Amino acid sequence: MTDVLHLLRTGTAEEHESLERTLDLLDPDLDRSRLAGVLTRMHGFWRAAETALDDWAARFPDDADDVTWSARRRAGLFAADLDALGAASVEAMPALPPVTDTDDALGRLYVLEGSTLGGTFIDRHLAALPTLAGVQLRAFSPYGSETGAMWHAFRRFTRHRVADGGDADAMLSAATGTFRALAAWCAPAECAV
Repeated sequence: MTDVLHLLRTGTAEEHESLERTLDLLDPDLDRSRLAGVLTRMHGFWRAAETALDDWAARFPDDADDVTWSARRRAGLFAADLDALGAASVEAMPALPPVTDTDDALGRLYVLEGSTLGGTFIDRHLAALPTLAGVQLRAFSPYGSETGAMWHAFRRFTRHRVADGGDADAMLSAATGTFRALAAWCAPAECAV
């Protein structure tokens, strides 16, 4: 039996790469304006994703507690980062499908939580850009030194879920859909706010 995390990683590789190309946050010429545009779109996406996950958490509170959902929220951090850049957040959000069950939630969370791993690289890159000197951002690596521990806890819960009868294919479908929705929402024409 294939490990669910391996399935998620390999099954979403194409969508993950597409999203990275769309965001292009490691661009050496990334400027404040484009970064603010990307963060604006990401803020809207996280708000929509978190709203759907809050609805799931209300229906499946034990699972939400076990995956420490309340500690994984980041929409507020994106808003604070926009403020740090001197950019206003907007109310626009994509229309995302509801989160139907815990397998669906874990697929969506795979994308949201996985972004914290890449976020550490993004933070280092942004810190080296002269146009962002003195700007402190938090949304890309919200857990600081606890990033590895938070990812490990998510992986452990996801593996246990599958071992207890969870649907790995449903998780993969939700993760793929989340990657695609985020890439579409942050397409270059849209991110040039």
